[in-house]
Amino acid sequence: MDRITFNPEQCGGRPCIRGLRVRVKDVLDLLASGVREAEILEDYPYLEAADIRACLAYAAAEADHPVLLAR
Repeated sequence: MDRITFNPEQCGGRPCIRGLRVRVKDVLDLLASGVREAEILEDYPYLEAADIRACLAYAAAEADHPVLLAR
């Protein structure tokens, strides 16, 4: 996941794509609202299809964590 970068000086340290000021969340929000990959790439010509796949992989990895129950 070398396409996902973190910089405390950029976007509040939130995960971004390749050091650009495009947050992973922005891409995920677009996809969730039904925007097609081709349209995202057209609107953001500096992004690549691999960047969108990296956002999805990052989200999947973040969602896969154990749930600990307190006793």
